[in-house]
Amino acid sequence: MNKPGLNRPLAKAALCVALLAALQGCVPLVIGGAAMSAAATMDRRTLGAQTEDKSITVKAEVQVPKLVGSAGHVNIASYNRKVLLTGEVRDEAMKSAVEREVRRIENVADVINELVIAGPSSYTSRSSDAIITGNVKGSLIEMKTISATSFKVVTERGTVYLMGRVTQREGDLAANIAKSVSGVQRVVKIFEYLTEEELRTQFPKTSSVAL
Repeated sequence: MNKPGLNRPLAKAALCVALLAALQGCVPLVIGGAAMSAAATMDRRTLGAQTEDKSITVKAEVQVPKLVGSAGHVNIASYNRKVLLTGEVRDEAMKSAVEREVRRIENVADVINELVIAGPSSYTSRSSDAIITGNVKGSLIEMKTISATSFKVVTERGTVYLMGRVTQREGDLAANIAKSVSGVQRVVKIFEYLTEEELRTQFPKTSSVAL
């Protein structure tokens, strides 16, 4: 008769351990979710555009390799439904085919085709580009008079492409910052320009704070 009573403390202890483990597992998810929400809020794209950009990128990254195969190397970056294509392809026919395929993807507003006719870039070149991208992003964060979250940075063979919804002042400043980074050979601005008034009224939280 006493066995059920004796088992209750053990059952309660096991339940507490399980609940604690579950709660501990939730903490990173909560923190991660909060960080993602904050980044999404600071982004000057609408939440819908951010979601569509992710979808466009995923679909393009599935379809493009089927066209290119081992004959090229294509990077896809989508910002506010405008897709930047960089990398190398075998010939003009392949370059055009890749652009047509990406334009067919739902919600794509425009395609900026910066593909070059050349063999696939080396691992060393891509690693160098990744370092440059990181250094440019870091330099933008250090500049407190602009919002680093308003820029998307892509580097290909030493050329830095800057995308974002920014004012002329912000775009010029970001371009000058990028040019000063070691290894950068050229800077290409692919911006959607806002007026200073639009920046103040529509995005007061990102007008002068870099996160």
